[in-house]
Amino acid sequence: MRMQVKNLTRNSVVATAVEVADSGPKRSKGLLGRKGLAPGTGLWIVPCEAVHTFWMQFPIDLIYLDRGLRIRKLRSNVRPWRLSGCLAAHSVLELAPGAIRESQAMLGDKLEFSPLAADSGGNGQG
Repeated sequence: MRMQVKNLTRNSVVATAVEVADSGPKRSKGLLGRKGLAPGTGLWIVPCEAVHTFWMQFPIDLIYLDRGLRIRKLRSNVRPWRLSGCLAAHSVLELAPGAIRESQAMLGDKLEFSPLAADSGGNGQG
């Protein structure tokens, strides 16, 4: 399933096609094996309070969310071979570099996730 993510506080779009990693295997694999993320795409890992970028080939932006989908922590342009976590988080949104800046996301902002229509196809990532 793919989701669109909006920042309700800033009235901006955070991502247009986010995959959901809500099972053990999907969370474990994450973005490993990919060459990069296209603008507007990402991965929402639920539940999750920490990620690593070991063996990844590209940097990512990270948005940590609490159960109410409020932003608890932001990390921009996290390069490969790093660890990042937020004990107050319930999920993590992994995005293409620049997504935080472009959407003007800030701590405390409220996000909204909406399913994409099954026939929209996202943007060919995945």
